[in-house]
Amino acid sequence: MAKPSDQWKVHDHGPLEKLSENLWRAEGSLPGMSLRRVMTVARRSDGRLVIHSAVALGEAEMQELEAWGTPSFLLIPNAFHRLDAPRFKRRYPALTVLTPRGSRAKVEALIHVDGCYEDFPPDAAVELQTLPGVGELEGVMLVRASDGVSVVLNDIVFNMDKKKDFLGNAILTLFGSAPGPRVSRLARLMMVKDKPVLRRELERLAALPDLARLVVSHEKVATGVAAAEALREAATYL
Repeated sequence: MAKPSDQWKVHDHGPLEKLSENLWRAEGSLPGMSLRRVMTVARRSDGRLVIHSAVALGEAEMQELEAWGTPSFLLIPNAFHRLDAPRFKRRYPALTVLTPRGSRAKVEALIHVDGCYEDFPPDAAVELQTLPGVGELEGVMLVRASDGVSVVLNDIVFNMDKKKDFLGNAILTLFGSAPGPRVSRLARLMMVKDKPVLRRELERLAALPDLARLVVSHEKVATGVAAAEALREAATYL
């Protein structure tokens, strides 16, 4: 993986996708890998933007984001998702950088952290919670809109197809990351501390009565009934 830098560097990426009136998404590449990563951007009730797992985009897309709202919060959802964080902090010096408490030490080795998820100012549209069962290493972002609530997770749930290239398929098979939805073998080894607790949490999220979609950092979005099914399927790996 490329070394993190504060110089704005754009890798191949897709368009900004408007999932709801206050939730956008963009899918980007990882240097030297077929694995795709996802940036999710939520807009709070006050118009400030919450950037989850930053991906540097082209200037036209960044200007579109800036026209939509003020980039104000940068969420680094775990220590593996720091690649473009310094770039965003340099572009937007006023960003408040937040990370789950259990990941703070490793994230701060690269970038100053202003606080943890519990320090996020309360808002009717965007809520941050620490994910139980993972030693506070990851969290969940809940985004409420007119069509319901979107559950935004990071690496604790993967939802992608097997890769067709030899290296990508070999790596993801080794890590047990595809096909999804699933909790990967790597996540179970490195992050999961209490399987029954995490399983119940994924099942709780699946049972949200107004669940609209599940967004994860790798790769596919699940919508409507499929979102609940994806969360329940991932829970079976615990």
